[in-house]
Amino acid sequence: MAKGVLAELVSRRQTVATAESLTAGLVCATLTEVSGASAVVRGGLVVYATDLKAALADVDPDLLARHGAVHPEVAAQLAEGGRGRCGADWGIGLTGVAGPAEQDGIGPGTVHIGLAGPEVRTVRTHWFEGDRAQVRAASVRAALELLREHLR
Repeated sequence: MAKGVLAELVSRRQTVATAESLTAGLVCATLTEVSGASAVVRGGLVVYATDLKAALADVDPDLLARHGAVHPEVAAQLAEGGRGRCGADWGIGLTGVAGPAEQDGIGPGTVHIGLAGPEVRTVRTHWFEGDRAQVRAASVRAALELLREHLR
């Protein structure tokens, strides 16, 4: 799927960046495993710690204080922050709970994926089953699917 997303970005002459929490850079790493990715992948922010979401990805500190790090609007702001900080056409933001335990009352497998791009700002929420690695892998796939959907 990464290969197809990258090909579409190349054909559109557009770029992508990520701001990732629970996936800690896996989306960006997945994209850059494909030869030629440097033509369209601008970079990524790993904002695992809550304070870094605000400091590096420009997530509203008041939003984080009110709702915590795992919230749909946080994912949207991560996408916008990654896009802006890296100077990309598209931004993907991910936040969630990989497990095995809940975080701030939010169950494992809860994942919010934000996408920001030309005239696009959307968030999709998922509830994935499985262990930590499975939740993170499913999150990467879902993020790439969301971008691919909006590129078509």
